[in-house]
Amino acid sequence: MDGFPWLLVAAAGSAIAALLHIGCIAFGAPWYERFGAGARMVRLVQDGHWWPPLMTAGVASLLVGWTLYALAAAGWHSPLPASRLVLPGIAAVLLLRSAMGFGLALFRPGYNGAGFWAVSSLLCLGLGLAFALGTHQAWPNLG
Repeated sequence: MDGFPWLLVAAAGSAIAALLHIGCIAFGAPWYERFGAGARMVRLVQDGHWWPPLMTAGVASLLVGWTLYALAAAGWHSPLPASRLVLPGIAAVLLLRSAMGFGLALFRPGYNGAGFWAVSSLLCLGLGLAFALGTHQAWPNLG
């Protein structure tokens, strides 16, 4: 259970990100704006549109799923199906998101601002590396 610290880092990071997304739904436009949502998204939240909370809930749900996969692979609860496919997939998605975000920071920073893309890409890079390293450590134990 304690032999896979990178998976625990991945689980913690995913859980924190899920909670922040839930906070955006709960606390509205100021949170969306604070955490880098674009002006259009913030306006939709202010107008009470259904799309931002639905999309944000979807992202939060995905992050909760990632948390559960990381915890299962670390031995904190029973194994989840297809861990040998899902965990590398999570790492790949996060690393790809990181690379794309750095590209946006360099070539199209006006969308959400270079700062948002740089910070969020660094976070995705760290989380993606935690999933990759943790998956590598736990690989022999995954079913």
